[in-house]
Amino acid sequence: MKMKTLLFRKKVPAFNMQELLVVLVIIGILVLIALPNLMPIISKTKALEAQNNLVHLYSLQRNHFFMYSKYSKDLNNIDFLSEKTVKNGGSANYEYEIIEATNNSFKAKAIAVVDFNGNGVFNVWEIDQDKNLKEVVKD
Repeated sequence: MKMKTLLFRKKVPAFNMQELLVVLVIIGILVLIALPNLMPIISKTKALEAQNNLVHLYSLQRNHFFMYSKYSKDLNNIDFLSEKTVKNGGSANYEYEIIEATNNSFKAKAIAVVDFNGNGVFNVWEIDQDKNLKEVVKD
C-alpha cells in the first residue's frame, strides 16, 4: 500500500494554467500585430478566384462565339456555373455577370461579396473579348 501512495505523490514537471494563459496572450498579441501586414496578401490570394473564373468565362465566351458568331449575354447560355457565394452558404467570394455582349465584343465582371480588408470597398475585376483582365476597384 505504501508503495502505491508514493508513486501517486511524485511531482511531474509541467506548465501551470497561468503560464499557458500568458503564452496564449503573447501569441494573440503577435497575431494582432501581424494581421494588418498580411491583409494585402490575403486580398491578392482571394482575388485569384475572380481572375481564374473570369479567364474561364472568357474561354466559354470564345467557344460560344466560334459556334454562333456572337457573344452571349447570359451565363447559362455559355454553361458558366459559379459556386454559391459565402453570403449564400457557399465558399465563393465573387459574383459574376456579363455587362455587355454584342456580335463582336463582350465584357464580364466579378464583384466581391466580401470586404476582404474591412475598409468598406469591394473588389471588382473585369475581362473583355481580347482577354484584357483588369482590376477595376481595389480592395
